[in-house]
Parts: sequence; structure tokens; C-alpha cells
Amino acid sequence: MTTSDTSTRSVVVEKEYPHPPEKVWRALTESSLIEQWLMKNDFKPIAGHSFSLRREPMPNWNGVIDCQVVTVEPCKTLSYTWGALGLGTVVTFTLTATDAGTHVRMEQSGFHADQEANYKGAKYGWQNFLGNLERVVGGLV
Repeated sequence: MTTSDTSTRSVVVEKEYPHPPEKVWRALTESSLIEQWLMKNDFKPIAGHSFSLRREPMPNWNGVIDCQVVTVEPCKTLSYTWGALGLGTVVTFTLTATDAGTHVRMEQSGFHADQEANYKGAKYGWQNFLGNLERVVGGLV
């Protein structure tokens, strides 16, 4: 007897940045800035745009993540598909202005039960990426 588990999990990381949403948005959507906190890329903030994120290849992975922009709401929401190593997930950034700056919520959704290693890797990776993002945003003028 086989049962198919169709439920999925998400990795959610939330951080408060002491910067206005416009600065955070720039770091999320300008290719040269994305490279500083995430990976080399050919990103454009245009819904439907296909792009790739690239890093050094590793054993069993060519270092390429295939993505497509899903949602672009300037200074509010950015989402794109994230496909690599059998993953078909969606990454969504939600920005909310606060008295202290910007609340950033990153969610990578769509991890299946048999993707535990990918899920754990994403939990670890996004903590680092969002720490790097904060440094990049802090350096913007």
C-alpha cells in the first residue's frame, strides 16, 4: 500500500532591518546588489522573467538555480520560483514598513516530505543570506 503525502513545508525567516523599505527593495531587486548577498544572477524585477542564480559547482550539483519572477510589487512583495536539485519551491519576500525601518519576511515554500536535506539546507542558508542582505542594505546610500 502506498500513500502519497501531498503536504509541503516552508522555511520562514523574519528580520527587522533599521532601513526604509526602498533600500531593502533595491538590495532585493538590483542584480549587482543581489550578487553581494545571495549569488551571481541575471535577475530583472519583471514578472515572468526567467533568470538563474549561480555559485561554485559542488559534487552532485552544477551550482545553478533556475528561477522565474512571479510577483513584483515595488517595496512590498517579490516572489520567484527556485528550481535546483529536484526542488520546485517559491521564494517570497514581504516588506512591511515599521517605525524602526522594515520588517522583512522571507518564505521558501513547497518542500515535500522527501526533501528533508533540502529543507534543512534552506533553513541554514537563508539565515546566512538574510544576514548578508542586512550588511548590503546597511552599506547603501
